Amino acid sequence: MDIDFWHQRWAQSDIGFHQSDANPLLVKHFNALSLPKGSRILLPLCGKTLDIGWLLAEGYRVVGAELSDMAIEQLFTELGVKPYITDTGTLKHYRAEHIDMFVGDFFHLSREVLGSVDAIYDRAALVALPEAMRRQYTAHVMEVAHTAPQLLICYVYEQGLMPGPPFSITNEEVKRHYSDSYELKFLADVDVPGGMKGVCAATENVWLLK
Repeated sequence: MDIDFWHQRWAQSDIGFHQSDANPLLVKHFNALSLPKGSRILLPLCGKTLDIGWLLAEGYRVVGAELSDMAIEQLFTELGVKPYITDTGTLKHYRAEHIDMFVGDFFHLSREVLGSVDAIYDRAALVALPEAMRRQYTAHVMEVAHTAPQLLICYVYEQGLMPGPPFSITNEEVKRHYSDSYELKFLADVDVPGGMKGVCAATENVWLLK
């Protein structure tokens, strides 16, 4: 993962990956996790996604990890909440009622710092990482989250037709990363309107990992 690349994207507001509403696949499929209200949900590489506000409004607690201070500052501004900010090792910890955000290198986040989580919602992390880093990521997220259940959303398209991110994550790759630790259930595949950046056809595939 090129840290400077992502900082530059945020500094230039080049955030076409940021959606203007909560992800409809989250809204439709979140109940598959069967979580009681008040459960704590981890969103790795979360940016300032409106999915966070949706989860909070639904009565859940949210913990996120993000590389960009700018993204998290904008997130709290848009939530209308003033965070309390402290340093935790190499990470910066922004927190307020029902929300914790750790800013810095996700691989520096430990399970002790993260605390317990009840589920993982990954719409932005696995697809953001080049192939060489995805094995490291999946091992780390399972380690810090004690292999909590996941709702995983991946793009699938012909990778040779355009470079990522977001990268294409085939069903076979999902199984390769997670089938040793989870029971995988394929929930849905939905066509991406207009394809991947208008270049090629693409779907979003939704997985439940328990």
